[in-house]
Amino acid sequence: MRILSYITNLFWLWTILGAIFAWFFPDSFTWFLSGKVPGTEVKLLTAGLGLIMLGMGVTLKTSDFLGVLKTPWQVGAGVAAQFIIMPFVGWAVATVFSLPPMLKLGVILVSCCPGGTASNVICYLARANVALSVMMTMCSTLLAVLMTPILTKWYASAILEVDAGAMMQTMLLVVLIPVVSGAVLNHFFGKRLLAVRALAPVVSVAVIVLIVSGIVGRTREDIIEYSSSLLPAVFIVHVCGFGLGYLIARVLKLREENCRTLSIEVGMQNSGLGSQLAKQHFTVLASTPCAISAFYHCLIGSLLAAYWRRKSD
Repeated sequence: MRILSYITNLFWLWTILGAIFAWFFPDSFTWFLSGKVPGTEVKLLTAGLGLIMLGMGVTLKTSDFLGVLKTPWQVGAGVAAQFIIMPFVGWAVATVFSLPPMLKLGVILVSCCPGGTASNVICYLARANVALSVMMTMCSTLLAVLMTPILTKWYASAILEVDAGAMMQTMLLVVLIPVVSGAVLNHFFGKRLLAVRALAPVVSVAVIVLIVSGIVGRTREDIIEYSSSLLPAVFIVHVCGFGLGYLIARVLKLREENCRTLSIEVGMQNSGLGSQLAKQHFTVLASTPCAISAFYHCLIGSLLAAYWRRKSD
């Protein structure tokens, strides 16, 4: 169990190594984006994301849902900040940098995604409020079924026609059904799923690395072509997310560990989900910002976690 935890805590390192390896050997990871589960028509990318969400659901207990009632306004503040700050920042930065339409769409899309499961790991490392982080991630993920398609359509309607209904259908299949199914399994077979709960974070890390690396490998030429504008744009989006999340928490006079939690939850998006939505409903080029986003938020989050952890010590 300790080894699995150690592997999970180093997810930022695996993400960076995977991206570097994919840069020089693209074919080592691109198969994950185009491949299908043997014997079915289900794409590996879709199955992988569903597996992550199922793993998240298996870790949820009835007491977790009841926990929301104890500090509902803090959870609400974090989720509201997630869906108010990041979409606006993503749109504003992409506009200022005059990104090409598909790349602008990708930045907006990933900014409209819910918090990523990796944020829970970063909160743990940063000695933030892990329980609050899990609740924010869970609530933003469930709300994302409606909010991500609606916000993407709102901010990106000038770029192209966004089929919010089709995106909602994808969100239902990839997010809501697996999360709820996992929670139901945990309710009835909780004690029998100890090994599954221990393994779920490692599987999540593996899938995220495969997704990010696959997109880096497939869009390598696009990243090179637009690096002067795309790389700083996505970096600024995440810096603003982390910074504004912390600032809002300070204004709300939250405790330090909760300020860290809000910062991390707002600053880190579910880039894997953004990649899936971009690839399925738009183009592979639109998924490029999602891969860069995963790289940046892992890096920034890890640096902040190291700083806050040392500060706590």
